[in-house]
Amino acid sequence: MKTTNQIEFTPGVAARRHLTARTAVPLLAVIVVAGTLFAAIAFAQSAKEIRGATPYAAIENEPPPKLIVDPPLTNLLAQGVVWIQWRVENMRILTVFGKGALKASPRIGHLHVHVDDLPWWWADASNINTIDLAGMPPGPHKIRIELVDANHEVFPGQSKTVTFTVTGTGSHTH
Repeated sequence: MKTTNQIEFTPGVAARRHLTARTAVPLLAVIVVAGTLFAAIAFAQSAKEIRGATPYAAIENEPPPKLIVDPPLTNLLAQGVVWIQWRVENMRILTVFGKGALKASPRIGHLHVHVDDLPWWWADASNINTIDLAGMPPGPHKIRIELVDANHEVFPGQSKTVTFTVTGTGSHTH
């Protein structure tokens, strides 16, 4: 009796398997691209939705401004470095001050930043979206951030307080 190491295939089965394997990867790629494109279109926002109104046209019945403040980033908090990210809606942060600027549309303003109930504060009109403090001593702290108009008046309800604790030495060197 003679034995052979041959494997029998049903005619056409191997060809169908090869065709399926060969088309599966491109088909999967098409499905992924189509799904991604659909998701991008479904969640796409206009430039106005992301950046706000154009400065070239006055806005009728402007919605009230809104301040959004995140908790401090924890990266360097133990070393006394505090980074607090923020953003605003329905206004622009600019270095324009005074009563005349109150008539601007879209609305303009800036932030006031208060540290630990000290009697002084600073105005931040930089619009870089992060308050950066260094050298904070160990212990509990609070930062109050106010969204104000060009004449330094706080917009109603737009004051946010962030509390945190510096656990390390409070010194940071570069």
